[in-house]
Amino acid sequence: MADKLKIKILRDGASVPAYATEGSAGLDLACASAEPVTVPAHGIAKIPTGIAAECERRDAALLIFARSGLATKHGISLANGVGVVDPDYRGELIVSVLNNSAEDYTIPPGERIAQLVVVPFVRAEVAVVDELSDTERGAGGFGSTGKV
Repeated sequence: MADKLKIKILRDGASVPAYATEGSAGLDLACASAEPVTVPAHGIAKIPTGIAAECERRDAALLIFARSGLATKHGISLANGVGVVDPDYRGELIVSVLNNSAEDYTIPPGERIAQLVVVPFVRAEVAVVDELSDTERGAGGFGSTGKV
């Protein structure tokens, strides 16, 4: 049985997120702006989706990822890398996009702009300690386990 994702439509022209294929991990999010939104070259724009969402699971967050086609063909990625929607947020899902290209890019209403993935999470109990356990890697950082 699938977990239920409740969607509330907040704007005219909003699209209900949908999986593109049977094997899709993410639901497509679309631009719900009344007018096209131009993202300036090397600039950022906030794109409204016109929806709010609630997952019935209290231990799941909604993660917003870039669409690979927009990223590779037009240089459009997310300004914050990955958007995290906490389970208690009930406002409109807004996608902050970054135009990494040297040309303006216009997003028309209805264009798919991002992917929404439901991800279970674990809330940790934070404990301040004097020591951490030893591992083979230890404090080795970037590139310490192979080529940089």
